[in-house]
Amino acid sequence: MIEGVEVKNLRVNYDERGHLMEVLRSDDKIFKKFGQAYITTALPGVTKAWHYHKLQDDHFCCIFGKMRLAIYDSRKNSKTFGEINEWELSLDNPKLVKIPKLLYHGFKCISKEEAIVINIPTAPYNPENPDEYRLDAFSNDIPYDWRK
Repeated sequence: MIEGVEVKNLRVNYDERGHLMEVLRSDDKIFKKFGQAYITTALPGVTKAWHYHKLQDDHFCCIFGKMRLAIYDSRKNSKTFGEINEWELSLDNPKLVKIPKLLYHGFKCISKEEAIVINIPTAPYNPENPDEYRLDAFSNDIPYDWRK
């Protein structure tokens, strides 16, 4: 696994009323600090990639549909430089993935319905100075193919 990435297996509790799933708790080993929580979606077949942050860590969890999450380590001084990790996330495979700052990441909706992702970054979004650095999903030097 890429240095610094952490995965928390989640459990969905079902009963006759619906379901409940804890995503992130302040007493989790994976928790660092709270910045904000937001939901983003992707329509079937849509890729949202690549980007990284210099200041914040992200915590991704797919709460509806199915997504493929990929992370690429471009940190030249990292033990895992050049590695790629990927997961297929859904409520059938519930996980929270911590993505440390400086790692390129993105996701693709691989379900027939829209994928809904919750992200809990360690810093709030600053529209005057966004901590987001992007590459085109399909035209870059990252050895990963989102078309699969």
